[in-house]
Amino acid sequence: MPPPYSTLKQRLDNGDIVILDGATGTELQRRGIDMDPAAWCGVASLDNQQTLSEIHADYIAAGAEVVTANTFATSRVVLAQAGFGDRVEEINRAAVEAALRAREASGNPEVVVAASLSHMVYLASDREPEPMPSEEEAAEAFHEQAEILKAAGAELILLEMMYHPTRVPQVLAAARATGLPVWFGLSARTSAKGRLLSYLDSAEIPLARIVELIPGRGIDAAGCMHSGAEITSAVLGQIRKRFKGPLMAYPDSGYFEMPEWHFHDVITPARLEGFYLDWLENGAQIIGGCCGLTVEHVKAAVRARDRYQNAL
Repeated sequence: MPPPYSTLKQRLDNGDIVILDGATGTELQRRGIDMDPAAWCGVASLDNQQTLSEIHADYIAAGAEVVTANTFATSRVVLAQAGFGDRVEEINRAAVEAALRAREASGNPEVVVAASLSHMVYLASDREPEPMPSEEEAAEAFHEQAEILKAAGAELILLEMMYHPTRVPQVLAAARATGLPVWFGLSARTSAKGRLLSYLDSAEIPLARIVELIPGRGIDAAGCMHSGAEITSAVLGQIRKRFKGPLMAYPDSGYFEMPEWHFHDVITPARLEGFYLDWLENGAQIIGGCCGLTVEHVKAAVRARDRYQNAL
């Protein structure tokens, strides 16, 4: 049997639609797991293996064809702030292994296990750490984590929340150095006047500046993630001008106040299904959900795919 990702890549090349999973970190919180004040969901993989595997298994049962390990907030620069700098490899391996076990238990060997890789260097919302990690320390941490994820068995690196113009090239280089396939997920927001911006909230950086950092080759997919559903179509439009490969869309819903996600006014699965249909009609091939979204939202993605394909 060919490796799971090679089968999925062939499907994408043939124009197929792929279902990504939903949130991992916020789903841990929603199921009663405490979030860390400095590393959010980063350390939860250590003592909550069963819950984490259950989350992945539930997404697979709902129709997800890619599940994402709980590694968004597990680089050394983040874990050190939470007092877990000596357990970086253990935490990352535990996260990937939980996803691998869920796939094995599902009986579906074609599910791809992805690892999230972010350029986050701190997560506290009220202050930056003193001192901030240097750019060299951050780049080293990204490379270290990427290699650990590969060694642990991840089959795909999912770059999540790309929005920082300096760190995007660093984390992209770390991911590509592994030799694993890479998907690029950028995050956006709007200005008070409705202009599309990088998700970075400390400056008004035009989204186009981040889009320009998407490489023309060497990645297999690019798209909009951890952004509002209402702006995703416009973001995908900008990405398409730069990137000609498969597009992906997986929005968030609710809002974050470190260390917890607030599940207020979360988009209903039925409403999100309509957005999914719109994105598919405009060329997206990979759909799923990010923070705040659940198994029911992944089921909505499956329904949208089926409706779209039945209408062809």
